Amino acid sequence: MKKPIVAVVGRPNVGKSTLFNKLIGKRLSIVDDTPGVTRDRIYADAEWQNRKIMLIDTGGIEHGTDDVILLGMRSQAQLAIDTANVIIFVTDLKSGVTAADSEVAAMLQKSGKPVVLCVNKCDSVGATPLEFYEFYNLGIGDPIPVSAVHGHGTGDLLEAVFEHLPKAYGSEEEDNAINVAIIGKPNAGKSSLVNKISGEERSIVSDIAGTTRDAIDTFVKTPQGEFNLIDTAGLRRKSKVDDKIEKYSVLRAQMAIERSDVCVIVIDGKDGFTEQDSKVAGLAIEQGKGCIIAVNKWDIVDKDGKTMDAYRKKLMNDFSFMSYAPIIFISAKTGQRIDRLLELIKYVNTQNSMRITTGMLNDLLADATARVQPPTDKGKRLKIYYITQSSTRPPTFVCFCNRADLFHFSYQRYLENQIRSNFGLEGTPVRFIIRERGDK
Repeated sequence: MKKPIVAVVGRPNVGKSTLFNKLIGKRLSIVDDTPGVTRDRIYADAEWQNRKIMLIDTGGIEHGTDDVILLGMRSQAQLAIDTANVIIFVTDLKSGVTAADSEVAAMLQKSGKPVVLCVNKCDSVGATPLEFYEFYNLGIGDPIPVSAVHGHGTGDLLEAVFEHLPKAYGSEEEDNAINVAIIGKPNAGKSSLVNKISGEERSIVSDIAGTTRDAIDTFVKTPQGEFNLIDTAGLRRKSKVDDKIEKYSVLRAQMAIERSDVCVIVIDGKDGFTEQDSKVAGLAIEQGKGCIIAVNKWDIVDKDGKTMDAYRKKLMNDFSFMSYAPIIFISAKTGQRIDRLLELIKYVNTQNSMRITTGMLNDLLADATARVQPPTDKGKRLKIYYITQSSTRPPTFVCFCNRADLFHFSYQRYLENQIRSNFGLEGTPVRFIIRERGDK
């Protein structure tokens, strides 16, 4: 089941980003005393008593302004409110109830969503200050005193949030969906693909490149399994990205790749491979994600019996830096091979999280080194003592040897090919960490 979404909203400079960082347990949002530092929506996971939520930090809501950026921040906050299951309304004890707070409260009441009123900057320990009771006038319900800086009251705040959610919503056992980032250059058909899989017009589809700006999550339950599809903005060359909103869109697409399990790189079948496709793929490789190359618009490509094989060979050459990624030819318009794509996503996700025992790896190492001797330099031969897997997503292997400088890249590639031929690992990058004996 998709994690419930909780939006953190309020007027500028009440401590929303400080609270957001405290709830997720890391500094993700920029915190500064200057109002308006946070402009876009920022997403991150938070956990409370083995239940997870997706938190959204928003820019401050300013009413009665003509400033373009402030209007944009307000529209972003409104989008967060529209998508949220519960809203945390943050106010400031030191400022008291302001006219802006009353306007935000009225806006939230119109939304019809459950609202938890947070009174921030209650930093002193002891009796509740009298100014606190003023916040009952907002008509939102019982306020909760919180110190975002020190963390006081955050447990009570999260408890109040989960009271508005079904018991199973956000629990660990329910969160089985595979996060899939749909990435590629503009106008490749990413939004059309998401709409086809979900069976609804979840994203706006247009021939105008750059229609999608935010990373939009769509939860789908299919016979192949549960998927959280993240439709992203098309990634263009930096020199082409001059619009401020588009710069944020590119950042959001990169963050979508970070929180995904598998990336589907959508290529326009009519245009074929471009340099931008390789850059998009490079972002997924850097993050160690499982990858699938999906050639879209296959229904409108002129073809004969040999077209697909020829196209596949060319793509394998173009994507030689990620030869492990499977290639599939689809049509988001007609639904051609969409079921096969979902099966492939599930398979690649399993491969990306595969763990191989140390015993099996060292049996393979003995066989591989017997077939091809490790390299030598000035009479000194590389000795690989043993190999073990340190982590998954992506599968990472630690090799202990006598001299790291002798462990040439070509021999690493040979060992990688041996591991792949024996254990599969299709669709996922493989990483090696070389350690000399005695290294910590």
